[in-house]
Amino acid sequence: MTQKIRTAILGASGYTGAELIRLLMRHPHVDIVLITADRKAGQPIENVFPHLGGEGLPDLMAIDDVEWAGLELDVVFCALPHATSQRIIKGILHDTGHGFIDEMVIETPEDYANAIQGSVKVIDLSADFRLRDADTYAQWYGGEHDALALQKEAVYGLTEHYREDIKKARLVACPGCYPTAALLALIPLLKQKVIQKDGIVIDAKSGVSGAGRSLKEGNLFAEVSEAMHPYGIAAHRHTPEIEQELSLALGEDVLLTFTPHLVPMNRGELETIYVSLEDGKSASDLRELLQKQYRSEPFVTVLDEGATPATRHVRGSNNTHIAVFEDRVPGRAIIVVVIDNLVKGSSGQAIQNMNLMFGLDETLSLEQMALFP
Repeated sequence: MTQKIRTAILGASGYTGAELIRLLMRHPHVDIVLITADRKAGQPIENVFPHLGGEGLPDLMAIDDVEWAGLELDVVFCALPHATSQRIIKGILHDTGHGFIDEMVIETPEDYANAIQGSVKVIDLSADFRLRDADTYAQWYGGEHDALALQKEAVYGLTEHYREDIKKARLVACPGCYPTAALLALIPLLKQKVIQKDGIVIDAKSGVSGAGRSLKEGNLFAEVSEAMHPYGIAAHRHTPEIEQELSLALGEDVLLTFTPHLVPMNRGELETIYVSLEDGKSASDLRELLQKQYRSEPFVTVLDEGATPATRHVRGSNNTHIAVFEDRVPGRAIIVVVIDNLVKGSSGQAIQNMNLMFGLDETLSLEQMALFP
């Protein structure tokens, strides 16, 4: 590829937006031509993130001030809150020459289906297009979906399991961080029917960056330091996303127990998953199946027996480490998964998908090893 991919990052003042910029600045085929952040509009990026300065990036803009007609964009990353991305994708980007249509000219479902076409591709990091069922979205996100045809067209961006669909997609919905870790471990096991669908328990822990960058009392240093706490108990919005993909993998409904916790570290995510084995299966069978599944994957490593994953082993990287242990309770196994919530759990996976969508090596700009210590 000789021509640069002209890239826009919407919502660049959050943690995921900053990671997108950090990783894409070293991508050999990307030119970042637009970065938006309404609350920081008009400022150079180094005013918001000093570590990203000195690279000739454009100043931050408000979305409403962007003149889309002259941008000739190839890809748009939406690092925006849920319910905002769908509105932006559907209506605000209105230059029909780039595949976006104005909200006022949308009259039929076919108009929606043609909303993203031509050379422009969209990678959404919000929850707006992850859930395939409109009623489920309304139930968990408190409002009706406003771009239903686009929702039906969106490809779920779990790279290792939807790679061929992602290559052909115009709109990719990147998974949440918790679902990414859980699904990489569980999809192969349910597909091969080596674990039971009932009784799956996911105990998840994430660094504070997983809660976003907005000012919240619960995220203050004095509230988080030297303590940890669960949140979203029996009601976290990633639950239906995990259940959706596991149900598709198995071919029947899967219900599970999922509880996330906030821990006093900046980034990183660890999930401990408890499963019941099918008759005649062992923890070794699970490990061997996962090792076979991911043997050729550049970013997923299934550890040998006895090795224990740690968030420090993947920090700053797009890597996933998975380990399987035999439980002392007969017929059960324990799976431990670690990722960096901001990289493989968000921006890194988004870039991995972008590489696929443009026919590139999916490891480009994601080659960095983990930071240690």
